[in-house]
Amino acid sequence: MDDLTDTIKTTDMKKQERILKVLAVETRIRIVYLLKKGPLCVNALAFRIGISQGAVSQHLRVMRDAGLVLPEKRGYYVHYRLNETTFAEWRKLIDSFFDPDRALEADDIEHTPDCSST
Repeated sequence: MDDLTDTIKTTDMKKQERILKVLAVETRIRIVYLLKKGPLCVNALAFRIGISQGAVSQHLRVMRDAGLVLPEKRGYYVHYRLNETTFAEWRKLIDSFFDPDRALEADDIEHTPDCSST
């Protein structure tokens, strides 16, 4: 394996995996779309999505742990907003995932069976 392959495997692939796991849930994607318009509190998110406040809070915790959203205390309420820095980084990583120039050769992936020998 070359340095590029090592770099892709050890950094980008792990980050891409994390991104895809966080965004693999429809409710979290809905939250992202809503927060792209501006900060909202849990109550507003719950109302707009049509789920309980507790369910929204659980999704926000996953998103906060991943660095995708940031809490902002406003009086008695906590409003959440997208972390624009993380959002931009994630976009680059996902774009690189779909970039054909960054594809790994089959020989670069360990334990790839030879399909022609079956």
